[in-house]
Amino acid sequence: MNLSIRQIITFREVMRSGSISQAAKTVGRTQPAVSTMIGTLEDELGFALFIREHGKLTPTPEARYFLEECEDIIARLDRTKQTLSGIRSLEAGKLRVACHPAASGVFMPRLMTEFLRGKDEVEVALIMRSSAMIEDLIASQQFDLGFAETPAPRASIDQTDFDLESVCLVPAGDPLASAPVITPDDLNGKPMATLFAGHPAATQIEEAFRSEGCRLNKRLELRTFLPGLQFVAAGMCYMVCDMITAYSHLVQRNTSGGLVIKRFRPRLSDSISILTPGYATQSLLAQAFASHLSSAIQTMRDEIERAL
Repeated sequence: MNLSIRQIITFREVMRSGSISQAAKTVGRTQPAVSTMIGTLEDELGFALFIREHGKLTPTPEARYFLEECEDIIARLDRTKQTLSGIRSLEAGKLRVACHPAASGVFMPRLMTEFLRGKDEVEVALIMRSSAMIEDLIASQQFDLGFAETPAPRASIDQTDFDLESVCLVPAGDPLASAPVITPDDLNGKPMATLFAGHPAATQIEEAFRSEGCRLNKRLELRTFLPGLQFVAAGMCYMVCDMITAYSHLVQRNTSGGLVIKRFRPRLSDSISILTPGYATQSLLAQAFASHLSSAIQTMRDEIERAL
């Protein structure tokens, strides 16, 4: 049996109108073409759909049963068209994002809220994981997109890298708040909030102080820089941190209190990357979100630069 959607739709119109000629007008076909199509459909089904008497069509009981099936098929087709239209317009689909801790508190939720506005049929899975774990999730194609500290290149991951720089956070009332640039000499022996030993950011700041012959006073050791915003605002310490954490302060000034963002020298690299599976084709939705994320990173750069 080889039925076409056109046959099914034409049959439904004949049943609705009770007339070959009227059905032909509705589907935009000639009357002979519709008659032939119904005859072909009956041949495919192996039973009559209409009794033809005195120029009239009378549906058979089998035709009424078949109509119910056709309505279900057409309804499913209409739903499929709507779904595909939503996918094409980025208003439907699924998006799985894995995000490193620095961006998961403020940056990513804020960005995703903007992206999802008006996309009520888009389903999102957003998880926070370490950058190393995000690499594996993307390489194994468990997630569509990862946002993490820049990894070493590998064939199973496509990555777009952004070379940002670390900045220094200073209490608003501190004498250093008016300095154009903060150096290890300015922070020599002063209380600092740093990440845990072994983290690349902690290693960089240690090396910067060591090379300048300055003492790094680790008063607070953190798993992420976000809690440090509160400690700096309270005047308990200073902090050299990633740009995304500093940006969290800019967009939530009413909650993070009084601190200022300053340029730090020597320049410490704070490279982040958008990661996608290397052996899989991205969905249109994932491509659009990656583009949105890239634009947001540039916006963040510009706003931080204005704050320095």
